[in-house]
Amino acid sequence: MTNYLIRRVLYTIPTVVVITIIVFTIIQLPPGSWIDNYVAQLQREGQGVSEQYILSLEQRYGINQPVYVQYFRWVSGWFRLDFGRSFMWNTPVLDLVMERFGFTVLIAVSSLLFIYAVSIPISIYSATHQYSVGDSIATLLGFIGLAVPNFMLALLMMYFFYMQFGVTPGGLLSPEFQGAPWSLAKLQNLIQHLWVPMIVIGMAGTAATIRLLRATILDELGKDYVEVARSKGLRERTIMYRHVLRVAINPLISRIIWELPQIVSGSTVVASVLSLPILGSLLLSSLQSQDMYLAGTIILFQSILVVIGGLLSDVLLALADPRIKYE
Repeated sequence: MTNYLIRRVLYTIPTVVVITIIVFTIIQLPPGSWIDNYVAQLQREGQGVSEQYILSLEQRYGINQPVYVQYFRWVSGWFRLDFGRSFMWNTPVLDLVMERFGFTVLIAVSSLLFIYAVSIPISIYSATHQYSVGDSIATLLGFIGLAVPNFMLALLMMYFFYMQFGVTPGGLLSPEFQGAPWSLAKLQNLIQHLWVPMIVIGMAGTAATIRLLRATILDELGKDYVEVARSKGLRERTIMYRHVLRVAINPLISRIIWELPQIVSGSTVVASVLSLPILGSLLLSSLQSQDMYLAGTIILFQSILVVIGGLLSDVLLALADPRIKYE
């Protein structure tokens, strides 16, 4: 197991290097730069901009240097935890990312727990009561969850809460707790606001997981080892939880590689709709302003989540299924 983990970790190193090259290339593709947008904005406001001022900005942020120099300058700073400086905020990128990183992880983990806590029991019931009324309702809700975009669901929930209760479920904290030191009251207020984005962001993943796990359980229930277990007199509950579910859970574990980055990246628009202080809304504003160091760092973090998700899913699959060999 140790050798397997070492090999998998070593495989991630060239993967991350390739990801950094692709990310930096992508953020360089749009024409112009942040300085061009900034100068155009100043000119629209009627302010004159001299060539010397533009050159000073280019030298300050290194935009006048070749692309490969900018790339190595960006990469070499990681060893000092220096991811560059945000053009738009005039602040180190790491400070901006860490300011929202905690809330981003909180929403991602809570949404992932919501997906599994809701989808697994519904999938088991739906598979063991095939074509029943409950199965039909679960199927219908699954298709609705897949069809309705997350941002549309967020708008519907905001409208419902405003019409019924006169409040808008936006943000993660009430105004009186913004900037206040952490306390039991602030934590309670955070939990009260957390469940709305948790449900909105996790709804699509829940619907997809229900469809996947239901189909896998139905496939396993038709196999010979289930009939053999029944002929030996084992109870249906024992067959389901000790045999069928252990095999059917494999595709669910494999989805971890996609669930983590999808929750973070898929919440970009939802974060703007619900005014969530997470990396999704910061990424959207950085892309709009061509703040390349900030956008590149956030995209890189999301890409690393894919790599971590792949490593985690491989390890969990090897632990959950003895048929999978470490070699």
